[in-house]
Amino acid sequence: MNNEKIVCPVDKTLNLISKKWSIQIIRDMFFGKKHFKEFKEDKPKLSNKVLSNCLKDLEENGLIEKRVLNTTPITTEYYLTKYGQSMNKIVYELAMFTLNDELDDSYPEDKRNELKNNFKQTLRIDD
Repeated sequence: MNNEKIVCPVDKTLNLISKKWSIQIIRDMFFGKKHFKEFKEDKPKLSNKVLSNCLKDLEENGLIEKRVLNTTPITTEYYLTKYGQSMNKIVYELAMFTLNDELDDSYPEDKRNELKNNFKQTLRIDD
């Protein structure tokens, strides 16, 4: 009999993305960010060390790929792998959780619809 412990798939997924800033970095990649400094633009509390560790962790987990370009100076870019791109529905549903919440009045109706459409288009969500 196999004594291997079965890990819940939700737990496995959360272990991949639960570190602080991971899901925001994945979201940013869907929206075109790929350079180290770009990930920090709207996150003033994100330190270089934490960002570096997060990118390394996401790379080790197969969600992103680091590419070093032979330019002067050397440029490093980060891309979602196919595995990372498959998180599009997770990122979309996280956004929709708030945007579909009638109790959350943070967004006027027109802005709410604009955000929904933007996420749907960028994340390539089919109806």
